[in-house]
Amino acid sequence: MSDLGQRRASGGSRYLYEPFSAASARVDTLEAIVEERWVALERRLAGLEQILDRMERRMWTALYGIATFLIVEGVFLILQQTN
Repeated sequence: MSDLGQRRASGGSRYLYEPFSAASARVDTLEAIVEERWVALERRLAGLEQILDRMERRMWTALYGIATFLIVEGVFLILQQTN
């Protein structure tokens, strides 16, 4: 048995025996980069959603505050006219 055949039989690194494909290495690298960018994009979108939720709560609070103020003013005007 040749020296190469003995190494394959005994194990070892597959990179010693299989040809290296630069194209598949590039594809693997690009897939890893795309995955990292996707994770970063999802993180940013989650942050934007939190900001929008807080802004929506503030807007509703302001709207309820203004509505309450107008109702109280209307009640005071009605009470002043009845006296």
